Amino acid sequence: MRILVLTKSVPDLVEELVLDEDSGELLHDEMTYVPSEWDDHAVEEALLIKEDSNADVTVLAVDTGDVDNMLFTALAKGADRAIKLQGDFDLSTSNRKRAQAIAHYVKENPYDLILSGVQAIDDIDGQIPAMVAGLLGMPHASVVTDVRLDGDRVHFHQEYGGGLQAELASQTPVVLGIQAARKPPRYASIAKVRQMMKSSVLEEVEVAVEEVPELEIRRFFKPVAAGHAEMIDGDAEEVAERIVSILKERNLVRG
Repeated sequence: MRILVLTKSVPDLVEELVLDEDSGELLHDEMTYVPSEWDDHAVEEALLIKEDSNADVTVLAVDTGDVDNMLFTALAKGADRAIKLQGDFDLSTSNRKRAQAIAHYVKENPYDLILSGVQAIDDIDGQIPAMVAGLLGMPHASVVTDVRLDGDRVHFHQEYGGGLQAELASQTPVVLGIQAARKPPRYASIAKVRQMMKSSVLEEVEVAVEEVPELEIRRFFKPVAAGHAEMIDGDAEEVAERIVSILKERNLVRG
């Protein structure tokens, strides 16, 4: 069983997003990037499948300029290979173009199971697994957990609203968008990642992608505060009296 895991680096939400005040564009090069949380779960689920079935796990990222450490970390965790797709890409490359590049690679290098995080925090659109599957003509399911192999069939759970789950199965090849791995993503120490950087090589694959339809983002804006909370001081009686007064001022209570 050959498993391919799609990974992506995203802005670290611990830090502020940096905007150019004149153009309103995101200054991607001035932000810190980290592996997408859901892709980390996809890597973990692939490694758990490998432990259960001795599958071969390859981790792939489109080379947007900030992916090497993420790929070496996946190798340190137990992935067998790491692929970096090179071409006309940067940190602002759209999901449509990423999916096209991934599909080009997979057409020449088939896999039985393709896993991706269900979405990423920089877009939250959940398009990558669906678009890759569509471009490859493969079956697809997203918001998936608990993936297990049974010969050439893949069994998994798919989550729905209201806490409902379906138990589904598909023939391979299939593309799955992972919501959560069966276990929390494992940790790879900095020392182990550095060791992997010295002993392993990222496989670089050049891909040429034709022009694809893309959305035009005209400008980003930081949120503007529309008001501020009122902090009420005093004892319980004074606080209660002020709350009642505010409700009456806003015609929310009578009396």
